[in-house]
Amino acid sequence: MPFISKDWRSPGEAWVKTQEGWEKKKVLEKCKAIREHGSIEETDDGDSTVQPHCQITIKCTREIAGFNELDEAVKQLDFRSAVHDVRRFNYICAFLELLVGQQMITLSGCAQKALLSMLEEVAAHAIAIQHNPRGLRKLIANLRALRTAERAACWGGPLGSQLLWHQHAATIERILSMAANMQIHEPSPDTNPKLLQLPEECLREVILRLSDHRDLTSSSQASNQLAVLVDEQRVWRELCRFHFTNQQIDMVVDTEKKVDWKQAYHSLKRTFGLREDRQYAETLSLCRHCRCLFWRSLGHPCIADQCPEYRARLQEAGGLLPPSPVPPSAFLKFFSL
Repeated sequence: MPFISKDWRSPGEAWVKTQEGWEKKKVLEKCKAIREHGSIEETDDGDSTVQPHCQITIKCTREIAGFNELDEAVKQLDFRSAVHDVRRFNYICAFLELLVGQQMITLSGCAQKALLSMLEEVAAHAIAIQHNPRGLRKLIANLRALRTAERAACWGGPLGSQLLWHQHAATIERILSMAANMQIHEPSPDTNPKLLQLPEECLREVILRLSDHRDLTSSSQASNQLAVLVDEQRVWRELCRFHFTNQQIDMVVDTEKKVDWKQAYHSLKRTFGLREDRQYAETLSLCRHCRCLFWRSLGHPCIADQCPEYRARLQEAGGLLPPSPVPPSAFLKFFSL
């Protein structure tokens, strides 16, 4: 006789009604623990706290298609708090850029609300700290396209409840209003030292830490002093070595001759493209042992650490496997979108 659970949609799960709709009890409890204890691996007292992580189904077969739910993963990985981390901000913006737009109409109502809530958090944070206006402008452009584009119709109306779309429209208008009032303020004249007052060695170290060639171009246009540093061959050589392997460089660049590293960088970019995971200071990672997504800087409770027997078997088999980086586009492939 077949087993019939109380909730046939998700056997054994307990659901709780909230202001935002029905949520799984275990997800709410985990999110509450993250908010109370913070997404830090250890406190000042050395006590362990909650580490945002999410168990994921790797092989999405026909029988378990759609098992991974986007809105649950976003909540368990604490994406909203990640917005306030300068290392993870660009990752969140890239993730939203892939979804906010026409594709968002096909998502579930819970996923739509989670994404718009994150986008509102991104806008508020970017405006408050005057950070990364370029990333925000891209998201706003996609949001305007979502507002003006024709929605998917079902029997003459938008797909989804009328109340839900009214809530989305109100959120979108709030975000667009915030973005319209965004102004980048120049530093106070009394602020010292200013960037261009730093020694040349310090400015060069700042330039060498830029991983996007568009930032280098913008820096060179900002002042003649920065333009001289950006034109240095060392800057473009280090950028090539950051984004490409030695084998790739050897295939395109003849190092025995004098090399124009700026030209070499653009040739390598056209030939191989840029590695997506290298464009972010912090990315999600996938543990190959417990099939868990987590932020690499925060870690996660891994079976290899919790089970001595399992760890011993791994050592016999050749040691622990390093986690795999998961850029935004790869993260979305875990879900049926």
